[in-house]
Amino acid sequence: MMGQRPVARESVVFDSIVPIEELVERDGLRELCQSFHALFGIGVRLYSVDGTLLAAAATDQELCSEVGASTVGRHACTATIAGVVSHDPGAAREVVVPCFTGASYYVAAIDYDGRRVGRLIVGPYVPVQTAGPPSTLNEAVPGLDPEKARLLLEKMPRAKPETIRRIGTHLKSALDLILFSGHKAHMTSKMHLASVRESYRELADKNERLQEAFDRLKELDRLKSQFLATVSHELRTPLTSIIGYSEMLVQGLAGEMRPDQLEFVRTIHDKGEQLVKLIMGLLDLGKLESGTMRVILRPTRLEPVLGEVVSTMAPLARKKGVRLDLSLSQTTALPEVQGDSERLRQVFINLVENAIKFTPAGGEVTLRAAVAPTDGEQDTDSQEDGLSVMAPTLWPVEVRVADTGIGIPVTERERVFDAFYQVDSSSTREHGGTGLGLAIVKRLVDAHAGTVFIEDGRPRGTVFVVALPQAGSASHG
Repeated sequence: MMGQRPVARESVVFDSIVPIEELVERDGLRELCQSFHALFGIGVRLYSVDGTLLAAAATDQELCSEVGASTVGRHACTATIAGVVSHDPGAAREVVVPCFTGASYYVAAIDYDGRRVGRLIVGPYVPVQTAGPPSTLNEAVPGLDPEKARLLLEKMPRAKPETIRRIGTHLKSALDLILFSGHKAHMTSKMHLASVRESYRELADKNERLQEAFDRLKELDRLKSQFLATVSHELRTPLTSIIGYSEMLVQGLAGEMRPDQLEFVRTIHDKGEQLVKLIMGLLDLGKLESGTMRVILRPTRLEPVLGEVVSTMAPLARKKGVRLDLSLSQTTALPEVQGDSERLRQVFINLVENAIKFTPAGGEVTLRAAVAPTDGEQDTDSQEDGLSVMAPTLWPVEVRVADTGIGIPVTERERVFDAFYQVDSSSTREHGGTGLGLAIVKRLVDAHAGTVFIEDGRPRGTVFVVALPQAGSASHG
């Protein structure tokens, strides 16, 4: 795919040599050596391919101790053991290395899957054909008593060459099974790790691509907001002139106009007002999305705000033939909410205007405000939980804007708060509008830490519910 980075992939087919110690635990190798030593009485040692001792099971031989008692003998033993450990069995895969004491060591290569992974050493043992100490023993340790050397040599374990070979074969067979099991677990672990790494790389790539897409969208959104703000601001100036001059023409300041001319000018004025409203909506939405609109939250009474909304929208309701009513308790005042009175006024004007627009002549739009819950059920629950003992519960104040209009389908109720969304988006829709009013309402209510949602009207219509936190509630400290 174009633009995608090539990803280095780790092969799960391991071409490099896998050391024995990575396939089998050393405790397991030690138990294997100990079992063969206990069975045959001959020392067994396992070395890695680099000469590291992995496991050993052997008994100190008296002859070796006697030889090592002198400095010359100790140096000779050290050189012999070093030669045995480093001896390469070669292509034959096994070799017998003689010791100057008359004993021997059986060295066998440990191969797995066609690769050299270590070596096995069995010994020291005395071949059955050995009659006594060889001359090399006297040459290496001149002061050693020949008779004592003979007696000590006879105490060492003796074995036929074929017996030693069988011991080595059986030991390698057992080790091969252990290596197979360990290699299987090793491969499974490596494949799992490779799969996890690949999944992590894929997730990292996806996250990076998502971040790049997110950054592009943020930049596009910023440019969009900047464009809308610039265009809206530039359009507002000439529109103000158009509206002002059309008002002067309607008032007859430029002379008497015929009825048809007057109707045309009024249409120009009305459409100009609509454009101004659209521009103001775009500017408000841009400010809300960019976070530049100031919302000053302070204890606010809703009664004067709602009263002003009703008086402002009353002419529009009368013109449409819709009854507009504000229902407030005559005995109990509403508690103060944490809000910005100017922004709350904008919220409820948008909701009432929307309700009037979609309510036919003869219908009704009602504003009701009360503390939720009204049925006392939640108060009872909180008392049962013991919460009311700690602090009084400040339930939100709910304002309902109900109409007897055409209603909103359930499937559309979440989307009506999206900017520019119209339930009826066809070119022949009856009701106009930009689709910005409810989007602004949602964002302003969110800025008040409140909620807005839609309920069914009964028997018809729509109810918008705005829930606002009381002043001093926990959500505002």
